[in-house]
Formats: sequence, structure tokens, C-alpha cells
Amino acid sequence: MSLSLPAAERRAWIRERLDPLSRAPPDPAAIRHAHEFIKGAFQPSNEPAALAAVLVALVERPDGLTVLLTTRPDHMRSHAGQIAFPGGRADPGESPAETALREAEEEIGLPRDQVTLAGLGTPYATGGGYLIVPVVGFVPPDLPLRPNPGEVADIFETPLEFLMDPANHVEHQIQAQTGETIVTLAMPWEDRFIWGATAQMLRLLHERLFGPAP
Repeated sequence: MSLSLPAAERRAWIRERLDPLSRAPPDPAAIRHAHEFIKGAFQPSNEPAALAAVLVALVERPDGLTVLLTTRPDHMRSHAGQIAFPGGRADPGESPAETALREAEEEIGLPRDQVTLAGLGTPYATGGGYLIVPVVGFVPPDLPLRPNPGEVADIFETPLEFLMDPANHVEHQIQAQTGETIVTLAMPWEDRFIWGATAQMLRLLHERLFGPAP
């Protein structure tokens, strides 16, 4: 598996499969939409998309790459308790990389000078009216991260190899606001349940690295 390459070769292999950091704004033809991953009732937002970015931080551990993820606090007004990448809405004039690095520093105390940027993933339009650009970067292990309690309840890592295995991509049923059942993508790992936009962006990362999953 290409993820098992030596670190320098693995970095190069991943970079080759991402868009350059200079590609902004996102190419409209490249945007993928939340409704592609959802079966059943789904009402996407009709509002103009707000630009956002997330940091897909790949932690370079001796036994392989892991992905840095957060759990949102239960008190948040939207997506409470869900698993997410560090990230958020772009400030005026920011590039996706600048947004992702700023948000990661604010949310989890990840110093931007500890992130080696690799490139951009597939832009993703949420059902709630955001256009998210995933920014992929490499970070060293065991940094002294600190969650911002207003935005992050927990910080954890999940092996990239697990997340990139289509056998671990499952369907998850939820109740829509209309009362109808919809089916979306999820990636259960240990006692964590990764689903929604985070799971969908990880699936798109799989497509970048390995091609479409069965």
C-alpha cells in the first residue's frame, strides 16, 4: 500500500494527488455535493455558499499516518457532539490554507509553523450552505495541543489507513427534520462515530489517493 512508503516518498505520493495550494477559488466543475452521499429526503440550502476550509492534518507517526480529528461540544448550536476537522468560515481575503491554519490554531492550539502543507483536496458543498476546501498538511506527532473549550470537546487521532479502507465505510441511518429516514456515509472507529461532512470529505480524499471506491 502506498501509505506504507518511506516518509519522504509518501509525502511526494500524496502531494501528487492533490491540487496546488494556489488553486483558488475552487473550480466549479470540481465541486462535490453532500446530496451525492445521501439517500432519501434531502433539502440543500438555496443560500449562496459561504467559503470555508478545514485542515486535514496527517500526523507522521513511526507506525504510519493518522488523521487529527475533533469532537464538537454538546452545547454547540449546530452539529453538537459530531466529529469534525479543525476549520471554519473564511475571513475576507483569506486563502483556504490561511483559513485552515488560523482555525486549527484557534480551535486546537496547533502552531501553523508546525504544519507542512501538501495541497488541496476536493471542494465540498454542504447541505447547509458552505463550500469547504480541505487543506492537507503533515504535522509531527505528540504536539502539546490544547482544545478551545468553546469549540472543541476532544482531540484524537484515527489511522489514515483505516479511514482509507472502503471496507470501513458503512451506511448510517438518521432522521431528517421532516421525520423521514435518510441514509448517509459513516466510518465507525473504536468508540468514535465519524459521519456527515467529515466522513464524506474523507471519502473524497480516498478518491484522490486511490480512485473511486467500489
